[in-house]
Amino acid sequence: MTLPLRLFFLAAALVLLYALPSLAPFFYLFIATQILILGLFAASFNLVFGYTGMLSFGHAAFFGMGAYATAMLLQSLHWPLLACLLVSFAAGLILALVIGFFCVRLDEVYFAMLTLAFGMMVFGVAHQWRSVTNGSDGISGFSVGSLGLGLDFTLGNPAVYYRVVLVIVVLASLALYRICNSSFGLILRAIRQNPERVAFCGLNIRLYRLAAFTIAGGFAGLAGGLMAPFLRIASPELAHWSTSAEPVLMTILGGSGYFLGPFLGAGVFVLLETWITSLTQSWMLFLGIILALMVMFFRRGLLGTVLDALQARRRRRLP
Repeated sequence: MTLPLRLFFLAAALVLLYALPSLAPFFYLFIATQILILGLFAASFNLVFGYTGMLSFGHAAFFGMGAYATAMLLQSLHWPLLACLLVSFAAGLILALVIGFFCVRLDEVYFAMLTLAFGMMVFGVAHQWRSVTNGSDGISGFSVGSLGLGLDFTLGNPAVYYRVVLVIVVLASLALYRICNSSFGLILRAIRQNPERVAFCGLNIRLYRLAAFTIAGGFAGLAGGLMAPFLRIASPELAHWSTSAEPVLMTILGGSGYFLGPFLGAGVFVLLETWITSLTQSWMLFLGIILALMVMFFRRGLLGTVLDALQARRRRRLP
């Protein structure tokens, strides 16, 4: 597929997504908003896992941090949403810098287990520090006033908030795409494939891993900042290890190492969860079976498998 054709399909998809409030009822807007936010969350994880080769089991710590930052600012100071999101991004960035300073010193399973430990520490703080986080009850009862920049939007309207989320996620995704396809992103891919050879070239692998981990934490914090007004609550569950498993599954399901893979994985995951929960109370069992089969038979993820099939078909057509 040529670049102009790719851009055409991408632009058509964005136009269709923007027009969704005029085409679908509110229920589907809630689903679409959730997919966009979780897609950004998974895309931030993909920078760490798919591009750098580091499996983190504590990525929800930054997601929860961003959610709490936005909820606290909206409840206490009534800041505009854009200002809250900037703070959420910075909060996730700083927390990831601190945690990553210790974690990137280790490799493979040791890195994964250390990120899990730090993630559960953040969950423990959110759960136990009742004077600040309100414990297991979380922070709720806040309202989203203005967007900021002099824009007068009714953010309590699901259609308006969906479009705001869509624009912010698209802009954040463009920034992530630029990072992934820069010289910095190429070095991250080289580190994933052969860290010894990259170190032999004189590059500081730990520094690059820390930079990727920190940037990913910032975008995860931004996704958490968008999730808090969507759910109308910031609770410790947003930082739990089970929430950290979601971007892992979404990225593997959609295709790790492919930029749009996490967004596709988030869409499939949310739609499957919504469909199965409407059919049975044992939804976790059936969802687990379906996802396990998809991961087993789509080794490169859904997007990777489709692209491989298209490439194989193109090779067969060549003389």
